Amino acid sequence: MSPETTRSARAESADPERTVESAIEDARAAMAAVEEYDQAQVDELARAVGWAVYEADRCRELSELAVETTGLGVVEDKYRKKRRKITGALAEMLGEPTVGVVERDPENELVEIAKPVGVVGAVVPSTNPGATPTLLSMMAVKSRNAILLSPSPRGRATCEQVVEWVREELDAVGAPRDLVQMLPPPVSKAKTYALMEQVDLLQVTGSSDNVRAGQESGTPNYCVGEGNPVAVVDETADVDATAERIATSKRFDNGTSCSSEGNAAIVDDVYEPTVAALGRAGGHLLGDGDRRRLRETLFPHDGDSLNPEAIARSPAEIAELAGIEDRGAREADFLMVEGRGVGPEHPMSGEKIAPVLTVYRAEDFEAALSLTRSILSYEGAGHSAGVHTDSEARARRAGREIDVARLLVNQVHSFSNGGHYANGLGATLSEGAGTWGGNQLDENVSFEKFYQTTTVARPIEDATEPDPEELFAPYLAD
Repeated sequence: MSPETTRSARAESADPERTVESAIEDARAAMAAVEEYDQAQVDELARAVGWAVYEADRCRELSELAVETTGLGVVEDKYRKKRRKITGALAEMLGEPTVGVVERDPENELVEIAKPVGVVGAVVPSTNPGATPTLLSMMAVKSRNAILLSPSPRGRATCEQVVEWVREELDAVGAPRDLVQMLPPPVSKAKTYALMEQVDLLQVTGSSDNVRAGQESGTPNYCVGEGNPVAVVDETADVDATAERIATSKRFDNGTSCSSEGNAAIVDDVYEPTVAALGRAGGHLLGDGDRRRLRETLFPHDGDSLNPEAIARSPAEIAELAGIEDRGAREADFLMVEGRGVGPEHPMSGEKIAPVLTVYRAEDFEAALSLTRSILSYEGAGHSAGVHTDSEARARRAGREIDVARLLVNQVHSFSNGGHYANGLGATLSEGAGTWGGNQLDENVSFEKFYQTTTVARPIEDATEPDPEELFAPYLAD
């Protein structure tokens, strides 16, 4: 029996607090071993972690395992997601300073020296059980931190495999394997909550219950917001291009991404053409009877919560669950329903985590913005929205009037919201939603969030004291 297996077996009977405490002790020892690593060595750590999952055979095996054990998503899409996100994150990291002096301000005699944040705790969702732990581990070790992962029960096997391969790659570069750990099985809420309380920095991606627990733990955290992006389509948009972007986003990985649009607010002048174009792009608009069946299947308890059996299933599987016989629905890439209202009594206006899009008709652009604000106030506050328009003025107006951390203009939302080589957002699978969404962070959780700095301040030669008479001149004029 390996040391890891022995320790895991002991942990099953140990109390949760002591289990976490022991793992953190190992993590701190690993951090001490890399304390003197220079930037090149740290970059090699991040590269090694990324390669552990990027390698084609392992990446495909992991994607197959994720779908097999969670029942969520599409193997090929998960494979593509991991390969795209790992390369995107690594391209941003390599060569960027996270060790020693990271910034100098000669004019103000300031020097910033980077330090690790400590042991990072990460709660991993079942929707991304392979990609999320890989990216967060890359970000953590990039600044000489250790990370302790707590997977969901459904995602445990996938996360466990990620950690096994990562530790093998850390061995290969002569680094301590305890830089990256997973809480020993069995998965339990008690261990997860103990982790939330004991680590130095916490990152929670996943259910609203876990995010809330993380925020209430008292530990500094980068807990992230609830998704439910809205795509605003105005009358200047290229209808076919817009439909293809929305369709590509909506069908990807069966809608598992929190950045997959839940709703579209379409200006009346282009509503019919846009819905028709979405149909040509693989969508299928349900009639009233099938719409009701879908609603009752996705939200079987009066809209209080999603049906876990319907999350991230294919349209064919969802149609089977809902008793929808329409052949078009069973063969579609994603399903569409007409929006009838917003709020708790209209759960189809919320996040669905499925290849289902609710389409709303808005009288004009102003009405579309108002509708978007209403939807996000119900669910998805602060997270993100998209606008499809040929008008720069419209895009700027949407940015002013929609309170979200990210507003994407003419992009595939689920690909671009978490960073893309063709936009300037940081590559991640964890997106903050600002105070609108109850988060401390209104940015993408990137590697830069995993180091802190000591600012060394020296006297400024020939510094001039501020002149109160100049500063308060309007008040002193009389």
